[in-house]
Amino acid sequence: MNDVNRTTTSAHDSGRRQFIGRSLSMAAAGICAGAVASPAGVYAGGDDVLKVGLIGCGGRGTGAAQQALRADDNVKLVAMADAFEDRLRLSLRTLSSQEDVAGKVDVPPDKQFVGFDAYEELLASDVDVVLLTTPPQFRPMQLKAAIEAGKHVFAEKPVAVDAPGVRSVLQTCAEAKRKNLSVVSGLCIRYDGGFRETVQRLHDGSIGDIHTLIANDYRGSIWVKPRKDDWTDMHWQMRNWYYFTWLSGDFNVEQHVHYLDVCAWVMGEYPVKAMGLGGRQVRTDAMYGNIYDHHSVAYEFENGVRLFSNCRQQSGCKNNMSAYALGSKGRAEVSERRLEITTDTTWRFEDKVKNMYQVEHDEMFAGIRAGHPLNNGKYMAHSTMLAIMGRMATYTGQEITWGQAMASKQNLSPKNYAWGDAPEVEIARPGITKFV
Repeated sequence: MNDVNRTTTSAHDSGRRQFIGRSLSMAAAGICAGAVASPAGVYAGGDDVLKVGLIGCGGRGTGAAQQALRADDNVKLVAMADAFEDRLRLSLRTLSSQEDVAGKVDVPPDKQFVGFDAYEELLASDVDVVLLTTPPQFRPMQLKAAIEAGKHVFAEKPVAVDAPGVRSVLQTCAEAKRKNLSVVSGLCIRYDGGFRETVQRLHDGSIGDIHTLIANDYRGSIWVKPRKDDWTDMHWQMRNWYYFTWLSGDFNVEQHVHYLDVCAWVMGEYPVKAMGLGGRQVRTDAMYGNIYDHHSVAYEFENGVRLFSNCRQQSGCKNNMSAYALGSKGRAEVSERRLEITTDTTWRFEDKVKNMYQVEHDEMFAGIRAGHPLNNGKYMAHSTMLAIMGRMATYTGQEITWGQAMASKQNLSPKNYAWGDAPEVEIARPGITKFV
């Protein structure tokens, strides 16, 4: 899932496809039955304008805004917020140039908020739905503020970079459920029709008892923005947020969380412990911050099932992004490239499906309109923790249990958010770096 700066993404490798045939019930996405009234009930069965605010105006945020504006006939983008003014302006120009959504974009200058506190200003404005697509470091506090303000939320993955953040998100999502507010996750694979059918077949026992899972994310390098003379440390790190663990969680959390989540979805539970290795073989220059360029983690579930997770970001190497499940009766490939189950016969999902990035927004807005808002809180938080636990294992070189990971006191947040000093760049050294 190369969605760091993506504005449009196909549902499968064959390109953009239109939905044909099979209809997926809203229940498949986890819509809660029997929801009570306000505030979601205000829109149930109505045609009121749903006013959207975008927090985080990079490529992924711009794409999410496009998808939100396509998801409902009566929706409008009315406010935008970003740490950087140039990112906000570029995003606004892009959205205003898209013929199918331009008529739904109405963001006057006084609704364009810039700076670390821009999200607070946006939440104080008249919006109903917010899209949280800032770097993962900011997700827990922005999600908490949005739910406190009574807003429906789309939250990109991952939802935290450390255990305190995960715990905060779980509490916030419980409060969102109590207040009948949406929390829809950017773990978009769970909204893909082909993945849904394939995973359901695995849940129905198509390959028997699963004993091994494999999650791969082998890819090349991505963007880096050279430091300018007038940039402070914080400015430099924010512009290159992907390369700093405190901002991104490391790439095994920021990106590989997708296929780790697929494996957790297949199992219906989370591992109890993990051991791993990782390091920096290629991205050794200071401009690459302090994240690793490879991680390999062996997870173990309570029943003894093993999950072998491998991810790499190094140019000139073979790429592969996929998940595999091996069982007593056969095996399955669960990837964007191929959805296939092999036993004594072979089943392959070949139907055309709607873009999963679009589906997550379609179902979010449909849930709001129906008065039954979605809440993906538990799995988006726990899958984020699964990736963080793997990073804890690779950074320390120790075996880390789920209980230890969830109770970790390590808080990667800076002392304050300001355009001056930034957190010290420390590169983890297995066997020396301690678990906190």
